[in-house]
Amino acid sequence: MTVADLPQWLDHPVHPVNTQARHEALARQSQLTKPPGALGQLEEIAVQLAALQGKPTPAVDKIHITVFAADHGIAAEGTSAFPQAVTGEMVKNFATGGAAISVMAQHLGARLDVVNLGCINDPGELPGVVNCKLGAGSANACKEPAMNKQQLIDALNAGHAAVQRTQCELFIGGDMGIGNTAAASAVACALLGQPATALTGPGTGLDHEGVTRKAVIIQRALDLHREHSHAPLEALRRLGGFDIAALAGAFIACAQAGIPVLVDGFIAGCAALVATRQTPAIRDWLLFGHRSAEPGHVQVLTAAMDAKPLLDLGLRLGEGSGAAAAVPLLRLACALHNDMATFAEAGIPGAN
Repeated sequence: MTVADLPQWLDHPVHPVNTQARHEALARQSQLTKPPGALGQLEEIAVQLAALQGKPTPAVDKIHITVFAADHGIAAEGTSAFPQAVTGEMVKNFATGGAAISVMAQHLGARLDVVNLGCINDPGELPGVVNCKLGAGSANACKEPAMNKQQLIDALNAGHAAVQRTQCELFIGGDMGIGNTAAASAVACALLGQPATALTGPGTGLDHEGVTRKAVIIQRALDLHREHSHAPLEALRRLGGFDIAALAGAFIACAQAGIPVLVDGFIAGCAALVATRQTPAIRDWLLFGHRSAEPGHVQVLTAAMDAKPLLDLGLRLGEGSGAAAAVPLLRLACALHNDMATFAEAGIPGAN
């Protein structure tokens, strides 16, 4: 794809990080009644949020979660333990509040939106679901590009539009789509120069034999598109899917709008990899909720983005659930930063 093919908003500048707020937050941390660094990553989170929100006392009270749902053509090769009909049924489950992320959003007081980008088993019109159907799922990347150029543009725009609909202090992007771990693995392999065996995991619960078969399928897709998949958006178009593209678009749009992002697991992490390769300056706006049980997630997080996830609980559900599980830690980090007494306030001698 050429630059002329892409949405103009992709060229918009990323919102600058507020260095003054960062300095003020660091100064406050040095005055709190604790040894410097004693709260570890909780201190780092508070300072990062202060810099991103442009105020020395950050907050994450207003949270917006958007789940992007889509089917993946590569699933026809047998990459999942579940049939593709599950995607559309899960969209219905989101709409009725029965999914894990639905329960978590309610518990956190977060707004939850679902965007249907295209399911084989189309659930139709549902309350709380935005229909932005780009087709009955992506194409089979083992035979052709997963998306045509217009579908990629429309998926990126769907992510951008989701961010435009919200006013929040923190954005979480989730995914739902049978076959999306295979698609995400393929994209990550292409961008990291890795064979399929290095990043392929169980996804929906495949056994060892199933994972081996899945890696062979992903390698076929990689081999087919090898000459054209080095650029991030072209790798995404040929090997990814609607939900992954929408997540990448949303992450870039958040950074442009000055909204911190809490990145979920493997699928969202691969979307973040695409987004940071396309627009490196957005990296400052990304926090990482957890390390997924998917084996490829470690490389995507550490080798590609130098990320420090907050949790490691063996989660591999998607939906934004791992990021949602980390929200209480962010809120606790803000509360400690904002409400702890300083040495002066407590009348305690500070460190020399």
